[in-house]
Amino acid sequence: MSNLKNIVSRMLRNDGNPWYLFPLYLGSILYSGVVSLRNRSYDSGLLAVKKLDCRVISVGNITVGGTGKTPMVIMLANLFKEKGYRPAILSRGYGGKGKGRVNIVSDGKNLLMNPEKAGDEPVLMAKSVRNVPVITGKNRHLTGKYAIEHFGTDVLILDDAFQHRSLFRDIDMILLDNQKPFGNGFTIPRGELREPVNALGRADIIVKTGGNSGQWSGVRGQGIGDGRQEAGERRQEIGAHIFEAYRRPVALLRGKAGDVYPLDYLRGKKILAFAGIARPDSFKKTIESVGGEVVAFLSFPDHHVYTQGDLIKIKKAASQSAAEIILTTEKDGIKLIGFPDFLRDTYSLKIEMEILSSWEEFQNIIQEKLTT
Repeated sequence: MSNLKNIVSRMLRNDGNPWYLFPLYLGSILYSGVVSLRNRSYDSGLLAVKKLDCRVISVGNITVGGTGKTPMVIMLANLFKEKGYRPAILSRGYGGKGKGRVNIVSDGKNLLMNPEKAGDEPVLMAKSVRNVPVITGKNRHLTGKYAIEHFGTDVLILDDAFQHRSLFRDIDMILLDNQKPFGNGFTIPRGELREPVNALGRADIIVKTGGNSGQWSGVRGQGIGDGRQEAGERRQEIGAHIFEAYRRPVALLRGKAGDVYPLDYLRGKKILAFAGIARPDSFKKTIESVGGEVVAFLSFPDHHVYTQGDLIKIKKAASQSAAEIILTTEKDGIKLIGFPDFLRDTYSLKIEMEILSSWEEFQNIIQEKLTT
């Protein structure tokens, strides 16, 4: 109800928003009401929550758009392997055409589905972690049960599942973009929020993510501040452990074979960059942070399916800008597997998630929650 009052109050104020956005405000009110009713139904037990016979950790967010969920899932999968667990990754498979209730993207050893059928992110995760099965399907209880029965899984990592409340999880992790954690403060369709901000109360761990380590100096998020003392105060208020992280560039990959080049290869080079991700500006800033000169940048919609026409456009822009390198994200590189000639001369930037605050504390908290 308080969220509804806030929205109405902001509607009635003369805050510079044009009149034609009024229907979007109304849409946000309706959307917020439906989401809040759904959450209350789960909180009260009116809607059932199923449990699986293993530990479950969910990685998600409360906004539409990229906050680094995929590299975080990859990092956690590798962490659990190192700790002796048998993890599996469950994804909804957004953008994939696989119609099975259970789709095996990878059995941990072999890649069994292409990006068109599985979706780009599940394939990227499957290629990035060894001996970790990746499964897609809308019903996480069903895919989780399959992972337990067929792969002996003892820890399930749910990709983008904070709103998937029908499955019990031992840890709910939320990623927030450090600079715009809540977008413009409105829910869909007026803003980027998937649910009202008070949903943070369900989180066990909140990770503030950014593009590179340099941007953390002197930066404060909207309502989630920096500094260990302030983080402690916010934890008392929100009830979650708060960490900082950034998406660290680690290498260049070239062509379908994924030949590895050091990041220094970009230094001083003129680069034509393109990306089909939620926050393309973050990709551009990352390139510049490692010394690359972005002379032209083409942005495509998130989860964009590339066509031959797109590749012609990219090559033309590279020629016109006198670019020495054509560079994209690793996720976009996955989607270009079907264009081997183009991919042969294209570089992808590989990134990894890195916890900036206490890595040891981060591990200890996860371990504690999984064993209690």
